[in-house]
Amino acid sequence: MKKTDLNARYVFGIAFISALGGYLFGFDFAVISGALPFLRTYFGLNAWWEGFLTGSLALGCMVGCVLAGNLADRYGRRPGLMLAALIFALSSLGMAFSTGLTGFIVMRFIAGIGVGMASTLSPLYIAEISPAEVRGRNVSINQLTIVIGILITNLVNYGLADSGPDAWRWMFGLGAVPSLGFLVGVIWLPESPRWLVQTGRIAEGEAILQRIGGEAFVERTVTAVQQSMAQTEKPSFATLFEKNVRPAVLVGIGLAVLQQLCGINVVFNYTSTIFETVGASLNRQLFETVAIGVVNLLFTLVAMWQVDKLGRKPLMLVGTLGLSVLYVVIALLLKNSASSGLLSVFVLLAISVYATSLAPITWVLISEIFPNRIRGMASSIAILALWAAYFVLVFTFPILAEQLGTYGPFWLYAGICLVGFWFVQRNVRETKGKTLEELEGTFVSH
Repeated sequence: MKKTDLNARYVFGIAFISALGGYLFGFDFAVISGALPFLRTYFGLNAWWEGFLTGSLALGCMVGCVLAGNLADRYGRRPGLMLAALIFALSSLGMAFSTGLTGFIVMRFIAGIGVGMASTLSPLYIAEISPAEVRGRNVSINQLTIVIGILITNLVNYGLADSGPDAWRWMFGLGAVPSLGFLVGVIWLPESPRWLVQTGRIAEGEAILQRIGGEAFVERTVTAVQQSMAQTEKPSFATLFEKNVRPAVLVGIGLAVLQQLCGINVVFNYTSTIFETVGASLNRQLFETVAIGVVNLLFTLVAMWQVDKLGRKPLMLVGTLGLSVLYVVIALLLKNSASSGLLSVFVLLAISVYATSLAPITWVLISEIFPNRIRGMASSIAILALWAAYFVLVFTFPILAEQLGTYGPFWLYAGICLVGFWFVQRNVRETKGKTLEELEGTFVSH
């Protein structure tokens, strides 16, 4: 494969702005951890309602994924990103001013629609504007902005914790600020050149490709996209089950479900519950959310550095096996009421393993493995499965913890990670350094 005459600054700039959609994901993902102690009191939540309130974001995300796939293939990538930002801004204010549990859950569901759209369209857009040699790093920028969103939100939550019983309103309402910033940034973005070429707007696509990588890159990409689209009908939902694309779709869904059911997101969303088990104070619980955010950010940078060097598959294998072992240790520490300091060490180790493997690499693979003609639709289905799995995970954790003890679910997550190791070993092929068109027809299960 020929190297691209890459306009690195321009490509990084548009990738980073698109990836700010990940910041919105990180914000709503993290804000609930700091707000839950206040929401439990304000709304009088039991285990069932705590799980449903937390998981209602995921239900909205599932709707957002379906909308995003349709919008992306019909109208392009930019309009969907703009709509996601607007929805998120309005819903953040809606949650902040909620007075009843039903109204709050409805607003969190609507926020999920925006997050679901952004989580589908941001990595999809980045993959389509990035030359192969930097695609893994650029798509990982989306994960970087997610973890930056988590860290900043945890810091804000920590700072607001002593501001009174209505601190949670400020925690949610401040989400309108990055949403409006993202909206302004997306207005500046060009449309995906691959989508423009696919829809017959070749001159517009060529102009953007020229700015990304020069004349040779234009010719090579346009030719490859047109060949991948040749003699194909407009895709329908049934297309996803055709023999030649079904293996890639199933692998994408499997990776998406694994990223969630591996269990790490109960650590992000229920940090206070987990550390309360070993006697940590509220201040210590919120401090742990900050520590988790810092470690998550540092090791996401490690993943970005290594994803186009070590490759996708080795990192996924190390991640699934490492998490399985660490969960066994965490379960034992919780069962035996270990010190919060010792528990913190192994929780942070689990975060570091996840941040260098399943967290970013799943998004990279989902953005890469689908053929051009179905990428928008297939990506939305895979991410729909991801959010469905997230809902199952966060909804069931408070209930399982109440029935089995806080340590009990971690035995289950350890087993799921072992199954995930087998799944990756058997089904995932390495994708680093290949163009999206070179990957077409090759990503099949063994």
